[in-house]
Amino acid sequence: MSWFDEKQSAWLYRQAAQAEPDQRIRQLFIQLADGADEQAAIWNKDPNAVFTPGLRARVVASLLGVLPPRRLRPVLAAMKMRGLSCYDSYSKLRATGHVMPTNLTDVGVSHRNLGGGNLRAAVFGVNDGLVSNTCLIMGVAGASASNQLVLTTGIAGLLAGALSMAAGEYISMRSQREMYEYQIGLERDELAEYPQEEAEELALIYQARGMELSRAREFATEMMSDPQHALDVLSREELGLNPDDLGSPWGAALFSFIAFGLGAAIPLVPFMKNLDGRSSLMWTCCAAGISLFGVGMALSLFTGRNAWRSGTRMLLIGAGAGLATYLIGLWLGAQVS
Repeated sequence: MSWFDEKQSAWLYRQAAQAEPDQRIRQLFIQLADGADEQAAIWNKDPNAVFTPGLRARVVASLLGVLPPRRLRPVLAAMKMRGLSCYDSYSKLRATGHVMPTNLTDVGVSHRNLGGGNLRAAVFGVNDGLVSNTCLIMGVAGASASNQLVLTTGIAGLLAGALSMAAGEYISMRSQREMYEYQIGLERDELAEYPQEEAEELALIYQARGMELSRAREFATEMMSDPQHALDVLSREELGLNPDDLGSPWGAALFSFIAFGLGAAIPLVPFMKNLDGRSSLMWTCCAAGISLFGVGMALSLFTGRNAWRSGTRMLLIGAGAGLATYLIGLWLGAQVS
């Protein structure tokens, strides 16, 4: 940390406060800005120093002129803005009378679970593999290719797609984890440098969520009595992170590879049975259609929509994509023959 970092945080807090429509959260940002200014004074060795925000901070400030802070939470968190977890907690407090936490077990229970959603990711991974490889096979088959060529192309499509998905998931999760580890590292450094100021920031967050300030200060002091306990609390309440569940890049990559591969393998099975081209294509269409309908029904678990309608919609979308690639394959086959 440095004088510049703290001054830039204070400047961004005030920019966010100007863009924040909720009076309670706006006041929180102003108080956090004042706290960041006080922490900057600890680092200041030059009384004549003049602060000028960096280019990145100015870009973020310009975005705040277009979008509310709630919509820019990941960007603001990466810029070392704290207290953003108040959005989830405060909205829940207003809607349901959410009870304030009383111990570490309760702290941050509503914060995002980075390792969660595996079932949803699996369904989407299977769907991606199924649709993309079915379309690829339909296009090649439409060009009147032999079963062997269609099978070879389908296997290549399966491997290329699965490896691409795995690589993308690894890079995405690795970058995300590094950002979270960096933010937690900043909290650890700040906690070592000025623990009382960090406790005050935590108290202000609880105040913004509806707790009376004096009680919030007592509660924050109690929560931060143990250094490791304090770091967990700050990570959950200031950053909205669960330090015990930051996600595994290798796990995400393997999960994506398997899910995509399973979906992409479905339209390949008929071509492995050594049937004639027309029969293989017919069975591929049937297998893909049934699978698409099943995927659509599974997605209704996450959308809350009618399962039969969701399945039918997915079937129609997949059928349209497959038909389009088949017709394009027919046209290309006619052009090159």
